[in-house]
Amino acid sequence: MTTRQDKIPWYTKLFYGSADFGFAFVDSCVAVLFAIFLTDMVGLPARMAALAIFIGKSWDYINDPIIGYICDRTRSRWGRRPYLLFGFIPFGISFLMMWWVPSFSNQWALVAYYAAAYFFFDTMVTFVTMPYFALTPELTQDYDERTSLTSYRMAFSLIGGLVAFVVPLMIVGETVPANVDRALLMGFIFAIASALPLLLTFFGTREKREYAEQKQPSIRESLRAARKNRPFIFAMGIFLFTWTAMSIIENQLFYFLEYRMALEDEAPIVAGTVFISAILVLPFWVWASKKTDKRKAYIAGMVFLAAVMITLIFIPPTLGLWLVLTLAAMAGVGVSAVHVLPWAMIPDAVEVDELESGARHEGVFYALVTLFRKVASSIAIPLALLLLDASGFVSNAPEQTAGAQNAIRFLMGPLPSIFLLGGIAFAFFYPLTRQVHHETREKIAAQHTNAD
Repeated sequence: MTTRQDKIPWYTKLFYGSADFGFAFVDSCVAVLFAIFLTDMVGLPARMAALAIFIGKSWDYINDPIIGYICDRTRSRWGRRPYLLFGFIPFGISFLMMWWVPSFSNQWALVAYYAAAYFFFDTMVTFVTMPYFALTPELTQDYDERTSLTSYRMAFSLIGGLVAFVVPLMIVGETVPANVDRALLMGFIFAIASALPLLLTFFGTREKREYAEQKQPSIRESLRAARKNRPFIFAMGIFLFTWTAMSIIENQLFYFLEYRMALEDEAPIVAGTVFISAILVLPFWVWASKKTDKRKAYIAGMVFLAAVMITLIFIPPTLGLWLVLTLAAMAGVGVSAVHVLPWAMIPDAVEVDELESGARHEGVFYALVTLFRKVASSIAIPLALLLLDASGFVSNAPEQTAGAQNAIRFLMGPLPSIFLLGGIAFAFFYPLTRQVHHETREKIAAQHTNAD
């Protein structure tokens, strides 16, 4: 049962969730547009674009655990939230830098610039997202209330994703070199729109005081706690495979719609359909999680999403927009589950850590989750671009070879479905049911009572 102290007012959930609009927007915008921005607007070959992205994202191998550790050791009257207050301006500037085209004639100089811009962007994203993610288990300990809190956050996340898929292309227009100034204008507008919600979260939330007063863990203790936490290992596997699949789908969606389905002009409508469907279905996944548990609801959602993605690649372009929109709406059902359920599992694993170690390591736990996701994406997305390059893909060409068409279909359907199946395999062995989590909380409460 949800106790009064675990119940979160709806307005606190709104303030907390609002920041994820900006995080989701920049993440989706970069995932969807940055590769095609580099190839079709800046004019880099796909292999050089892949190199810039790989170099820029590889910094995450180091910065995520370091910043997560710093976050865990932060003690202030504002808890972890000062990172949101002092980080929102650098966060916005770093996003703007991604869409500027310097007047370099040398392509290797452009690769160096975009690798450095990506490097700075990822660093700033980590500084503001790591303490933000770690707030979830500190705002409530209740199993179902965490799912509800996550659903508020993911509503903003999906709205941010929806805006990222639709509005930037409305501002930029065609992804051709003549429109680079429009890309910079888009970056400026959304640097502001993505950064300002961080202030709402800073002023609108409060962590529980007892968490801020707990001892500061060492990095070795935090890593040891993560390694020994079996539920966290499985939750991390679920998160890793699921979001790697989503990163590939996001990266390839516009390639698929433009070069396979000949729906370049309708791409924002298709993407918008996915996200609107996902937003509308969010309450269903909260209900399904309460009726069964997070693990079973997740498995059902991922099986459904994989089936839709496989079906999509067999649709011939001649069947038109309406069938694609129908499948996009169905895909949104699975995308909604992706956004709610893996994120809602992580805080429960943090509780097991407190029971086993007597301390809390949220920052490092979330750092490891996002680190492994970014490592996978930093490999999977450049490899996808390299596969496109090897298949004979030519940017802005109205007709693509059969090899390029097949590569785009493979990257849109079978490859992400394989990753979704990997997430399902981890979910089968995820040990934290509703009952186990309830027992864990009771044991933690007993420990606190004995300590007092």
